[in-house]
Amino acid sequence: MKKTFAVLLFMASFGTLSLLSAGEIYVSPYGNDRNIGTREAPFYTLSQALKQAREWRRLNRPEVTGGIYICLEDGVYIQRSSLFIRPEDSGTPDSPTVICAAENAHPVISGGIAVTGWKRGCENPEIPEGLRQKIWSAKAPVIGNRRVETRQMWVNGDKVQRASQFPDGVMERMIDFNPEKQIITIPTPQITGLQNAGQLEMIIHQRWAIAILRVKSIDTEGGQSVIRFHEPESQLEFAHPWPQPIIGGEKGNSSFCLTNALELLDEPGEWFQEYPSGTIYYYPRTEDNMKTAEVIIPALETLMIVDGTLERPVKHIRFDGITFAHTSWMRPSYQGHVTLQGGFPLLDAYKLHEPGLPEKAELENQAWIARPETAIRVRRAGQIDFHHCTFRNLASTGLDYEWAVTASVVEDCLFTDIGGTALLIGAFPDGAFETHVPFMPSDERVLCANISVRNNLISNVTNEDWGCVGIGAGYVRDIDISHNEVCHLNYSGICVGWGWTSLESGMRNNRIEANYVHHFARRLYDAGGLYTLSNQPGSVMQNNRIEHLIEAPYATNDRAFYIYLDEATDGYTMENNWCPEERFDSNRPGKNNVWKNNGPQVADSIKYKAGRIKQ
Repeated sequence: MKKTFAVLLFMASFGTLSLLSAGEIYVSPYGNDRNIGTREAPFYTLSQALKQAREWRRLNRPEVTGGIYICLEDGVYIQRSSLFIRPEDSGTPDSPTVICAAENAHPVISGGIAVTGWKRGCENPEIPEGLRQKIWSAKAPVIGNRRVETRQMWVNGDKVQRASQFPDGVMERMIDFNPEKQIITIPTPQITGLQNAGQLEMIIHQRWAIAILRVKSIDTEGGQSVIRFHEPESQLEFAHPWPQPIIGGEKGNSSFCLTNALELLDEPGEWFQEYPSGTIYYYPRTEDNMKTAEVIIPALETLMIVDGTLERPVKHIRFDGITFAHTSWMRPSYQGHVTLQGGFPLLDAYKLHEPGLPEKAELENQAWIARPETAIRVRRAGQIDFHHCTFRNLASTGLDYEWAVTASVVEDCLFTDIGGTALLIGAFPDGAFETHVPFMPSDERVLCANISVRNNLISNVTNEDWGCVGIGAGYVRDIDISHNEVCHLNYSGICVGWGWTSLESGMRNNRIEANYVHHFARRLYDAGGLYTLSNQPGSVMQNNRIEHLIEAPYATNDRAFYIYLDEATDGYTMENNWCPEERFDSNRPGKNNVWKNNGPQVADSIKYKAGRIKQ
């Protein structure tokens, strides 16, 4: 009897262990999608693992009990199309789907492709003869039936600079900006041959945003050159009133830099891709050995799309310990890039001859925007969480909870080397929706709500579109942004709100608490370490630490603040926010904002608790 009981107990224990280990699917860069997905016989692609999990759920297999764990072994997972996660991939509260790093693994999901076959020396006459033997060249890889076109390149993990008139961050002040003739006058460049550079672009500093314009022609007369631009960006740049470049500002005229021409390839660490041949030219740095260097260019703009419907949202999926890397951003090459604010490209914009809309009598301009490209897009979903993940080497937005996303968490993640905004949340109504009209959807499920962003490090972002931000939230409610460190930014740090409206629009009960924001406004101005827009009843900004506001070198005035309540901000309580001086501003604020004890007098016990909580 005792022996029989012992056998039964052993069998029961074995069954429990099997159940606990059930629901595991393994993926490896050395696997095969014809395998069965075990640790011993892993799949090759994450897509196949997701399909396996989807089938388990469809058939209600016992592996679903307790959750499905898709474990990625160490290595790089190259994507040639965007991962698509849909309602059928949803987990449940008791059985989530977890996409995670296997034990001791550091998996990378990458949209990049290696550039190989580098050869030293170049006979191209557009490069000065003295530099030709210092330049290396290679053909961009072919995917499908065409060479990969790129605006980004990483050498041994470092992002290198497209060929430019000046070193990174250096600009020159323009002479004139003429909207009627759609021309910009600049000092004649010292570099010859730019009149024939067919891919030349101009980056323009315009207050709180930049524009990237494709150059159509250069007409030079002595010390001045007149620049004209291609459409559609020429019309957008000269018609939209906010923001435009300044001539005769308090601190000088607005600035510019020319980029993307072989004639500008004159400094180590610069590169240029010739179109349509696809040939990439690179001037190596001292530390680069081009015979062994890892050179990566991105082939995808979007790595992953999580997309449900309002009736059937995607739910209960968690990412843990995954790195997302190497995405592209090609908009400026095809249509230029003129933005309104926060990196949102304009579709159309102009000044009104007679001001006023029913929703805003004093409005003197109208604008319609598009949403920036993003590496990871989440829509119509809930409980989509990211823990201990890394977002790096991404050219536009890192992670975007676009709309109708609820009850999700981004925690203990690293965002670095990102060209645009690190994390974007909520509706910024685009397309046909005029951006100054309050967004009041008939179905409130469209608004993003109950999202927590906590304990993340966001550093070295906004490095392509300087007008983007660290964390940007639009029409949101019940958002908690707490204990993050947000630093080394070209514009604002944490921004909540959209619409420039005092009217009720569903935004409410948002918390910005105990964050550490520093080294911001490095290149643009009209910025805030903490920045808000519009009416957000019941919202709180407290116990934050904001410092190292950089005086942007090409600003035309001094408008940058530790806390900036921009147009129509209302419903906020600002309390116990430490900064080295009371450098705050408000633009047409509402009557329900409350300021309590903000500035250098805030206690050290509050100041030093701001930022990430060490684990």
